[in-house]
Amino acid sequence: MKNVLVFDIETIPDLEGGRRIYDLDGLDDKDTASALLNLRRQETGSEFLRLHLQRIVAISVVLRSAQGIRVWSLGEEGSTEKELIERFYDGIERFTPQLVSWNGSGFDLPVLHYRSLRHSVSAARYWETGENDNNFKWNNYLSRYHSRHLDLMDVIALYNNRAFAPLDQVATLLGFPGKMGMSGSKVFDAYQAGELKGIRDYCETDVLNTWLVYLRFQLMRGELDAVGYDNEVTLLREYLAAENQPHFSAFLEAWQ
Repeated sequence: MKNVLVFDIETIPDLEGGRRIYDLDGLDDKDTASALLNLRRQETGSEFLRLHLQRIVAISVVLRSAQGIRVWSLGEEGSTEKELIERFYDGIERFTPQLVSWNGSGFDLPVLHYRSLRHSVSAARYWETGENDNNFKWNNYLSRYHSRHLDLMDVIALYNNRAFAPLDQVATLLGFPGKMGMSGSKVFDAYQAGELKGIRDYCETDVLNTWLVYLRFQLMRGELDAVGYDNEVTLLREYLAAENQPHFSAFLEAWQ
């Protein structure tokens, strides 16, 4: 069995970078954040910051391997952004997993690219396109139409942005829990309140939804039969129950 790694990130405004770019020295964090959001709103009508000013505060994953299934957030609550990014790419360096995301090509991976530049993080295996390993020539992590990274939102929409759908709605449509306890727009408020564990827990429920949509996708495309699909679902239910963590228990309860 190949290793499959489903991933998701949570971000907040990069206040230090914003001060540097927009010459906002002297402003405290609250005023800097307000200035950045106001500048962006004036520019586009939306407060959604450009990707290079998205600072990563959590990376959560589901890993399915021959050893079973596991769900966790990389690093510790006190880990730096650089440490989180290094752990993500170290996993790719060691195991070369199949990556699975929801809008990873449009958000998560470009953010990781910019933030890796910011922190001088090396990720040779991830950036391989066949120069050193011929296996990556026709199937690498970077090409939109290769499967080594599978962006479910992009593929299911047939690479047509008019057909894109939010994960929350697709997961709910399929009978899965969808968003639980938080949303991306609330992450900065939670971070300022010191609720990093809540952010990490929320990110873990997002990758759980993505994994479940991926299983249904694998059933649809014939990579899983009905028995195999049911076995994967049972494996996940049993894992979440055995972990006995409040956010996993809430996820199971919402999934009845």
